[in-house]
Amino acid sequence: MTSLSIRTVHDVAGFAAVADYFSDVWQTPRTAPPLLPETLHSLAHAGGAVHAAYDGERLAGACVAVFGPPASREIYSVLAAAEQGLGVRLKQAQRAWAVEHGARTMRWTFDPLVGRNARFNLVKLGAVGSEYLVDFYGPMADGVNDGDETDRLAVTWDLIAPGSAHDSADTRDRDAAPTTDAAPDGGPLARRDPRGRYVWCRVPDDIVALRAADPALALAWRRAVRDVFTKAFADGFTATDMSRDGWYTLTRQEASV
Repeated sequence: MTSLSIRTVHDVAGFAAVADYFSDVWQTPRTAPPLLPETLHSLAHAGGAVHAAYDGERLAGACVAVFGPPASREIYSVLAAAEQGLGVRLKQAQRAWAVEHGARTMRWTFDPLVGRNARFNLVKLGAVGSEYLVDFYGPMADGVNDGDETDRLAVTWDLIAPGSAHDSADTRDRDAAPTTDAAPDGGPLARRDPRGRYVWCRVPDDIVALRAADPALALAWRRAVRDVFTKAFADGFTATDMSRDGWYTLTRQEASV
């Protein structure tokens, strides 16, 4: 990146460029972007914000946020995408804007099977996975989600103390814990700490490529991971970490150790 800048978008041409960028990321026709330029303009006019990252004059990332209920002091990030290496800077710009306008937390959702996004959200930003949403959007016809059920993990990010370290178990504890569920590939899917403090759940290496190559297997992963998460969340766990080798750590803070 030679001359990176991040700024809020206020003009019609800027909103159109962001809509085109989102179309390219989500592999939709530019005539049917995930968010129309008019929608982006309306969200900004209503008090939200569209942030865009530029490498020189080239658009290299964007994110969209709106406010939640007045009493919540919360921002909801509707959509975000960026080229590799820009995500943290873009989210920090969004965070600075949100704090300036009185927000204290930010929420958004992402596909829990996309491990790299989980690591970005939970590890790099320090957000916490607080809610599992089954088939949140229903069927989608974009090039990324087409043919799959749209489960999402909702995360909450503390904007006042962002990036704080989570309590995370040693991977040796994970590997020594008993397996409770088998994955569709025959390997372990989930392990549980005998003390009741942690559940670990594995996701596939690349769900987007797997979905394109073998939709039935991708759907089997979806439902297997869903079963682990919904049971764990019902028992009071939250998602606090994602390892480099594709394992979530789910933590129950109130459990005794």
